[in-house]
Parts: sequence; C-alpha cells; structure tokens
Amino acid sequence: MKGVLLSLARAVTLGWVVTQYAGAATVTVQPGQDLQAAVAAAAPGDVIEVQRGNYRVNLLIDKPLTLRGLNRPTLNGGLTGDTIRVTSPDVVIEGLIVSNSGSSLKDQNAGIYLFPGAHRAVVQNCDLTYNLFGLWIEKVNDVRIESNLITGKRDFDSAQRGNGIQLYNTQRAQILHNNVSFVRDALYVDVSHHATFRGNKLHHSRYGTHYMTSYYNVWEDNETYYNRGGLALMEVRDQVVRGNRAWGNSDHGIMLRSVQDSVVENNVVAGNNRGFFIYDVEYAELKNNLVVDNVVGVHLSAGSTRNVVEGNDFIGNREQVRYVGARDERWGVESGNHWANYLGWDRDGNGVGDVPYEANDMVDRLSWRYPSMKLLLASPAVQALRLVGQQFPILRVPSVVDPKPRMVPTHQNWSEWRGKHFPGQ
Repeated sequence: MKGVLLSLARAVTLGWVVTQYAGAATVTVQPGQDLQAAVAAAAPGDVIEVQRGNYRVNLLIDKPLTLRGLNRPTLNGGLTGDTIRVTSPDVVIEGLIVSNSGSSLKDQNAGIYLFPGAHRAVVQNCDLTYNLFGLWIEKVNDVRIESNLITGKRDFDSAQRGNGIQLYNTQRAQILHNNVSFVRDALYVDVSHHATFRGNKLHHSRYGTHYMTSYYNVWEDNETYYNRGGLALMEVRDQVVRGNRAWGNSDHGIMLRSVQDSVVENNVVAGNNRGFFIYDVEYAELKNNLVVDNVVGVHLSAGSTRNVVEGNDFIGNREQVRYVGARDERWGVESGNHWANYLGWDRDGNGVGDVPYEANDMVDRLSWRYPSMKLLLASPAVQALRLVGQQFPILRVPSVVDPKPRMVPTHQNWSEWRGKHFPGQ
C-alpha cells in the first residue's frame, strides 16, 4: 500500500490523472507531457495510458508495467537508437504506433528492443513502422508478439534493412497473427526453440521466414507471398510445418535444408519458381501438400533420402521434380501421390495407377544440362529418345519413383491456386 501511495503522490505532483487499478496505479499521460518521466515515476505493476498524440522519445522501460496506447498515439524515435527499449520482465506494450528508430545495423536499432532478461513480454495490437528492426528479441523467454502490423524502412535497399521480428536465443515464444512486410526477413529465427508461429502474413521481403539452428517449433497457418523465398528452414530438426500457404515467391516456396525428424503437411505451395527446395533432408514426413503451378514442383538434391512422401498432389508444375542422384528415390510407397502428368492407367478402378510414375528421364537430364534443348522437346526425335530410354534400362537415369500413383487429387480446389505468380514472372 505504501508503494501505491508513493506512486500516487509522484503522479499528482507531475500533473497526471491517476486511478487505483488492481493493487497498482493507472497513470494517464497527455500530449506534451514527459513519457519517460512517467515511466520513471511508476511503481512496478502500474499501467501507463498514453493519450493520442505524437511523443518524441527513446523510451527505456526498466520495471514491470503496462504501456497502453489510447486511440493510437505515436512514439517517435527521431531516427536515432531504439524507439522503445525493454530491460525488465513482465512488460506489456499495446495499442501504440512505434516509429522512426535509428538505422545502425551494428547497434541493431529497433522499434522495440527486448533486451536479455525481458521475459514474458507482451507486444500486441501495435503498428511498428519505419524502424530498422521492428522487434529485436534477444535471450528472452515466453514472449508473446500478437496482432501487430510491422513495416520496415522500405526506401532502403534490402540488404540495409533489418528484420521484421528477430528472435535470438529464446524459448517458448508465441508469434501470432502479425502482418510483416518491406523488411529484410519478415521473421528471423536463430537458436530459438519450442516456439509457435501461427496466423502470420509475411510478404514483400527477402525471406518470409528464415530459420537457423532452431528446434521443436511449430509453424502453422501462416501465409508467405511475394518474397524471394517463402519459408527457409536451415539446420533444424523436430519441426512441424502445417497448414501454411507459400505462393508467388520469386525463388522457393518452402526450403528445407539440412532438416531432420520433421513433419511438413497440409501446406499449399503455389506459383513459386521452385515449390519445395529440399537439400540434405532425412527422416522427414511430407504429407498431403498441394504443389501447384510452380516452375519446378520439387527440387531435390544432396542426398535427401529416408523421407516419407505420401498423399501429396503435384499439379500443373512445368517440371514436377528435378532430381539428380545416383539411385532411385522412392516416394508414395504406402499410399502414393497424385501426379497430374501421369500417363498410366487404372484398369481395376481402385484409384491407383497400374504402372509406377517416374518423375525424370534421360531427356530431362539433358535439358537441365543444355537448356537450349527445350526448344526441341516436342520434336519427334526427342520423343523417340524418351521412348528408347524407357525400353533400354542401360540408358535409364535414376529418378523419383512412385509405385502407387493416385489417379485423383486429394485437393479438389487446386485450380484456385493457379496463376498466383510473383509480379513480372
């Protein structure tokens, strides 16, 4: 009680309106008043409500409190440093426009910088605009970042921008329903484990999400589009990637690089240059994904093997699979995948083709090595070469082979995803 009375006395002296709230105090700051002084005067657990206005401040929050905007006030960092820096645990920031951080990549200037130890921070319903990094979160556990709109310094070259949300060495983060664009990487995740990323829209950046050495995370119901790469998972394991939509990215939709023991299921990968780029992946499950209208449906390389690939639909890709390996890679061993360019038949009507599907042949290999050969792909000579390769095993090349190709796709709405290409492609 003594602490509350002291807070009340300090606030009255400074001219703020104060009401008691759940054992703490609520302080209302008006335009023209000193927001940093209000934070300094507050007691742990207080609520500071900021009225609509423009506040030029590089704010330090060094105690547990709630900073709440009323009618969307703007906190303007003046293009220097961090607009808000949080060094205390249990801080809530909500309902603010946070803008104009500095531009130093060396100092990692951010709209909101959660310093090591700022555990259980919550940032919600904020607009973070024209900051180098939207949120930098370092060595902080149990944060929740929800329903924020984040845009970067969009007039900067991509390499000179920061990331929208950067996680470094965190545990159990929840990144939910944010809209992030015009940054370097919308989400950058490094050495961060047991996190949930759900319902985010990530677009107009280099990567929608860039993962490095992060384990036991869930990536669900996110949408990545109009980036160079949609989702890049690198050096990770025990990942769940479920129910996402990666479309219209100029390079890849979903990249899996050096991934183990992960599940990638029920995703839509559409209109990218490469739908999946799979490199050095083992013991993963790719199930029930729709891979549609990409230039290359799956680019598979670097010993990616011992994976379970079942129930996927490959439709309308110019090349279904681009695979170069020393031996066949068998997909669909249990229940098969659907391949729209399958030329076999189903005489017994059980929904499964009677002859295996082979994704590549000798002609494909030659066309990859000599791209100008594509001009002749429809010629009788090249078609004869395909036939010879099928009839003489000595000329056969290793391929992705599906012994149980499905005749009908699982995703009946696949045509809705056609034509969703990167602008200009």
